[in-house]
Amino acid sequence: MAETVARERKILVAVDESEESMYALSWCLKNVVSENSKDTLVLLYAKPLRSAYTALDGTGYLFSSDIVATMERHNNEMADRVMARAKEICHDFGEVAVETRVENGDARDVICSVAQKLVPDVLVMGSHGYGLIKRAFLGSVSYHCAQNVKCPVLVVKRPKTSRNN
Repeated sequence: MAETVARERKILVAVDESEESMYALSWCLKNVVSENSKDTLVLLYAKPLRSAYTALDGTGYLFSSDIVATMERHNNEMADRVMARAKEICHDFGEVAVETRVENGDARDVICSVAQKLVPDVLVMGSHGYGLIKRAFLGSVSYHCAQNVKCPVLVVKRPKTSRNN
């Protein structure tokens, strides 16, 4: 019987605080990652830029440095929580190599940029499942990435759960 050599793959998984991204991560672990492989999961979180907070609010009042620092602290804590939850999901799966990256910027730009630098074998993303109207106004990160990265993009849609259960 011929022995197969496990190929090392790099799988980039975009995560955020949504249930959709955590479902995509779980689905990836169950369906994409091979048990006896040398696959490496790279968990990527895009943290909003601090510059997104203007010094002036809508009424023309200046934000104090304390408020800006509080918003930055909140963003860092959110990134830590998302990564801790994602690593826990990976740990529950079993032996899998995991790297984490937290990058600053708009999710569309960050995911495309990191995918271009890392050249993963596949990019896995969750889908929020927005309808046509919301997608038109909010845009679709998964669609943008699918159009702009050079690797296969796997968009995982979380099944709708019944409210009666």
